[in-house]
Amino acid sequence: MASGTVINREGPPVAIEPGRSASGDWIGGPQGTLVIYFDYDRSSIREEYSQILQAHGAWLAANQGQTVRLEGHADERGTPEYNLALGSRRANAVTQALTALGAAGAQLNAVSFGEERPAAEGADEMAWSQNRRVELVYETN
Repeated sequence: MASGTVINREGPPVAIEPGRSASGDWIGGPQGTLVIYFDYDRSSIREEYSQILQAHGAWLAANQGQTVRLEGHADERGTPEYNLALGSRRANAVTQALTALGAAGAQLNAVSFGEERPAAEGADEMAWSQNRRVELVYETN
């Protein structure tokens, strides 16, 4: 399966490989924060994230007590109001994808921070591309 990037606030990002062991347990399953990146001014989920979202949807379906906060973000271009709405559209797109893949709506909490919480500082494409994202934050229950 495809890997995703987990934000590791204590050090560099680490990769996860969602999958099942022979016993059916998750190997490197959804933990911490997973980041889904978006194209400029878009809220459609890129194909490269389909297997990752399938793994998270299946994991959430099997773990109904688990909740996840979907934090939508945008880069600094655009008005604050527009970026807040864009972050919301992105978070809602991930919510819809996870629901279609088996997660219950009650497990998902979509929020938008617009441009207010950048992952990268800077006014260039490298920084902007890191700020166009949805972070999946698994909440401790």
